[in-house]
Amino acid sequence: MKYEILGPLRVTDENGSYFINARKMQVLLTLLLIRAKQVVSIDEAITEIWGTNPPRRATAGIHVYISQLRKFLTRPDRAESPILTQPPGYFLNLGDDEIDVHQFQALMHQGRESMKASQYTDASASFESALALWRGPVLGELHGGPALEGFTAWTHETRLECTELLVEAQLSLGRHLELVGRLYSLTAEHPLREAFYRQLMLALSRSERQADALRVYQHARNILNEELGLEPCRALREMQRAILVNDERLEIATAA
Repeated sequence: MKYEILGPLRVTDENGSYFINARKMQVLLTLLLIRAKQVVSIDEAITEIWGTNPPRRATAGIHVYISQLRKFLTRPDRAESPILTQPPGYFLNLGDDEIDVHQFQALMHQGRESMKASQYTDASASFESALALWRGPVLGELHGGPALEGFTAWTHETRLECTELLVEAQLSLGRHLELVGRLYSLTAEHPLREAFYRQLMLALSRSERQADALRVYQHARNILNEELGLEPCRALREMQRAILVNDERLEIATAA
């Protein structure tokens, strides 16, 4: 059985995919998943589902939802439910490979290690595999309390970081020409993400488009100044200077 939360919540096994329609049960299962192998207290579950104004019988409601989730997760080849009772609440007993977000983290780690070893082909493959696990916005349209909202924010940031690392690996493999279009899209989608501007400038410079690279810098500077009242970060300023002086380090081939 596999649990997938990098997109709308679903459970899959050899027979197909299964979805939960009831929002409160979705929130509770998601909370157990993001706290896998940790005890989720009944109080935390209540806050996640109902916020600061729970109904009088909220505790009884949690017990009912847990019972329903246990039935939903029951499989003929599994002797007991993965949801275990442990005061002051419940926890989900799963292996790391049963949750897609843990697979994502493992692939990110592999990619980082490959980058450190200058094994850019392996790094690129790991980052691409990690990003391929995403099926859309994390948890789809599901909203919960502070735990789910914090998890959503963390995964959004981590996905962008993975994208940055993938681009970095592919730049090191000399794929600058094919990256230009994608990086223009990324800077448009994330106009305050300075790393994408730096990578786009580098890709353009290596594609013999220095003038376009400098225009990207000016555009980034205008955006940052208008939106935040800030100047570009040091890395972006250094990239501009390197292009202006035609620094030969911009052209170093580091593919592996």
